[in-house]
Amino acid sequence: MSFLRRLFGGADAPPNPAPADATAAPASAAETATVRKIVAQLEALPPDRARLLAGAAYVVSRAANADLTITPDETALMERTLAEQTGVSEAEAVIVVEIARQQARLFGSTEDFLVTREFKRVSTPEQRLGVLRACFLVAAADDEISSPESAVLNQIAAELDIEPADFDTVRTEHREQLSVVRAARAARGS
Repeated sequence: MSFLRRLFGGADAPPNPAPADATAAPASAAETATVRKIVAQLEALPPDRARLLAGAAYVVSRAANADLTITPDETALMERTLAEQTGVSEAEAVIVVEIARQQARLFGSTEDFLVTREFKRVSTPEQRLGVLRACFLVAAADDEISSPESAVLNQIAAELDIEPADFDTVRTEHREQLSVVRAARAARGS
């Protein structure tokens, strides 16, 4: 399934040759029916709402994947934040985040700018700032924002045209989690 590619255009993603966990049990008929029902609900969303939701999930997944690892804690935080910020059900958030995670892993360097630009086009400044906040929260899920994560957060903010003062406000909210701040304090012996 290529929900993001269908929304934003482009060729379908190549099929994933093996599941992430090859030892996982196959889905039961009930689980498959549930997933299909959720996907149908997502597909029933107005196209603009679906684009906004998919774009937000992708941009946040991009922040989570900045260190080339998306942890279970980051995934759970993305799902919770998406449900809280957009009003979709928790089950819908799980599906959207999983699709966005896979797209970010498979096509990250190719799609990052394109999807972020599309999200910028369909979102309000307040929604873009909310997604930036979610990106910072996800990057700090392990209680530290590494230099590669910080660089991606800076890039996302620039691509979303976040005002420098707004970016500084959000960054200051996470100052204690920035690895460069911790390294500077350690060097000073504080």
